[in-house]
Amino acid sequence: MAKDFPRPFINRRVMNKLGWLLGTGLGSGLAPFAPATVASFITLAVYSAVPISGDSPALFLAVGLGFPLGIWATGTLVRPTLLDPPQAVWDEVIGMLATCLLLPKTIPWLLAVFVCFRVLDIVKPFPINRLERLPGGVGIMADDLLAGLVGAAALNLVRLFFFN
Repeated sequence: MAKDFPRPFINRRVMNKLGWLLGTGLGSGLAPFAPATVASFITLAVYSAVPISGDSPALFLAVGLGFPLGIWATGTLVRPTLLDPPQAVWDEVIGMLATCLLLPKTIPWLLAVFVCFRVLDIVKPFPINRLERLPGGVGIMADDLLAGLVGAAALNLVRLFFFN
């Protein structure tokens, strides 16, 4: 006699839709041109409007929780023929927020964050380029997180040496 197992609270279809929604950056990844840049810009616009700063524990928490959540969410968008779908932009959201860590929340620094992160994300210097080879959502997320952390380190060094 087969034992009946309880049905999951949220079914797979709902979870896939949630993954799609988060993985596409709440739809910002559907931009017809440069979805990663659009998602990065929207992320900075939202960040500039919320009352948290670069040294806020809330920002560290957002990056720390957003990364594993993004592995799952962007992983739901991966297909055998499309390993890094252009609409998967949650990695840009987390990478951009990581670049903001410990920096002042002023327009010049936010512009520097935007340029620095986008350059690192597009050029992908070593070792950032190695991480995108990882499978599924891990590869999608890891290279952008490292690009964000490298950007944060570089901009904080510039700030330390030239603006203190």
